[in-house]
Amino acid sequence: MDKLKITVAITGLNNTDNPGPGIPVIRGLKDSELLDVKVIGLAYENLEPGIHMHDHVDVSYMIPYPSSGTEAYLNRILEIHQEEHIDLIIPNLDAELYTFIKLESILQKHNIKTYLPSFQQLDERNKGNLENYGKKYNINVPKGTTITSYHEINHLKEEFDYPILVKGKFYDAYVAYSKEEVISHFNKISAKWGLPVIIQEYVKGTEVNVVALGDGKGNTIAAIPMRKQYITDKGKAWGGVTLNDDKLLTITRNLIKDSAWKGGMELEMIRTNDDKYYLIEINPRIPAWVYLAVGAGQNIPEALALLAMGKEVKPMFNYEIGKIFIRYSYDLIGDMADLEKISIQGKI
Repeated sequence: MDKLKITVAITGLNNTDNPGPGIPVIRGLKDSELLDVKVIGLAYENLEPGIHMHDHVDVSYMIPYPSSGTEAYLNRILEIHQEEHIDLIIPNLDAELYTFIKLESILQKHNIKTYLPSFQQLDERNKGNLENYGKKYNINVPKGTTITSYHEINHLKEEFDYPILVKGKFYDAYVAYSKEEVISHFNKISAKWGLPVIIQEYVKGTEVNVVALGDGKGNTIAAIPMRKQYITDKGKAWGGVTLNDDKLLTITRNLIKDSAWKGGMELEMIRTNDDKYYLIEINPRIPAWVYLAVGAGQNIPEALALLAMGKEVKPMFNYEIGKIFIRYSYDLIGDMADLEKISIQGKI
């Protein structure tokens, strides 16, 4: 059978100690037996490793940050589209999702497809709304609140017992054991990601995660649970193993059914010693460890691309339990000429 030829633009090429999902997504697409994919890398910085991984990314372009404004962002995407004839864009960073959802109908008019949740789906799972989300979808969620000033830190002891979690609205989470540590984390997070900062009850247990794909109609196309085996100082998984956890998969499938989630997602949960599950975060896109799912038998990037192109994809249920992934650092060797080219011309 002939493969479907498509050109896919992908963000999140920052494959460093805080890796983006772009390269793992690309690896899944390149592994596909159904798709023949030309990969267009969309980068925000000229030292994003994915730009220089020519065996993964066919051509790369610099794009402005979403904060530059919707019009400037759209214009750059359409400039690249004129050159490359993009069929599908897979955004992989939380901070750009609002922009892509806002542009979805315009991109569609230019025959550029996306496969994303709605504004409502994105907003209701926001970290600051997580408690209400849990009530709506009948999932245990730790108590939480948002703060915007030092004054509010003084009152946390009335609602929470230490330790507590201090989180940014997009990324980063730290455990604080005192008011002084809350202040330190508050300063660090607010400087990097802005306000509000999220405060969450600390639930003791084992962190377990699920990567999943919903079709927007309530069906779970793929879902694989994982436990982190090695965690960096940034809290990122540097190694993990697939789990046999029917209860966690049932929670995931029920959530996708009730919310009609569309696109990739990651559920971060805590399993307590008495076998209760608490949802601590939902990442509204494919996570950076997605290649473990590919290796375990469910090629989620491939399935997402096929769904976006209007193809039928049957739900996947089987996967290999005990499959592990281990990340490693690797020195890429390149030329200054390439760096100058992407910096000056915006393309390599």
